Amino acid sequence: MQIQNRIITTVPVFEVSETLADVIRFFEETTFSHVAVSENGAYIGSLSENDLACFEPNKTIDEFRVDLETFSVTKETSWLDVLEMFSRNQANILPVLDENHVITGYYDLEDVVADFIDTPFFKEPGGILVIATGIKDYSFSEIAQIVEGNNARLLGAFITDSQNDVVQITLKIGTLNLNEVAQTFRRYNYTIVFGNSDDQFLEDLKQRSDYLEKYLNV
Repeated sequence: MQIQNRIITTVPVFEVSETLADVIRFFEETTFSHVAVSENGAYIGSLSENDLACFEPNKTIDEFRVDLETFSVTKETSWLDVLEMFSRNQANILPVLDENHVITGYYDLEDVVADFIDTPFFKEPGGILVIATGIKDYSFSEIAQIVEGNNARLLGAFITDSQNDVVQITLKIGTLNLNEVAQTFRRYNYTIVFGNSDDQFLEDLKQRSDYLEKYLNV
């Protein structure tokens, strides 16, 4: 997915020698989380809207140099890494730099997500399956083999959670009938966290539970 055409140039860049008055006005009038700061034309970091309460209009940005956050991307950064950078820095805007560390514009999170939603992962018909396994036990090649071994297409796979040595992987599968795929994942010791179609395994458990409850009430 190409996102370079999503770079915007309408958001200002402040010089470190400027006062904070315009920065304060910028944050008060927009919903952006950060704004970039340059020194002699080169990027040195970004001010965060979270620090707005500490800014004093008559002071210079340079007096807050230690508070600058230095994350950025380039035109060559892949869209997945761009999304990761947004998430890691809790930002909704990212400075885009050229080879000389000069800011050429910004990525807006809303624009990048709009492009992401326009991919086949979201647009093509299919089902969502969330599986879990040990962080050292999973293999994307095995996951693809399991899906394709059930005559289904794997449209995409992302690690969507990782904690306590367990990863959750969200799969978009080109079929709405996920029962056979889910059963195969269980045979390979994957846990099914979520599936957006009726899961026969869960239905069987419910029926057995209902039967047991009726038996105990006799």
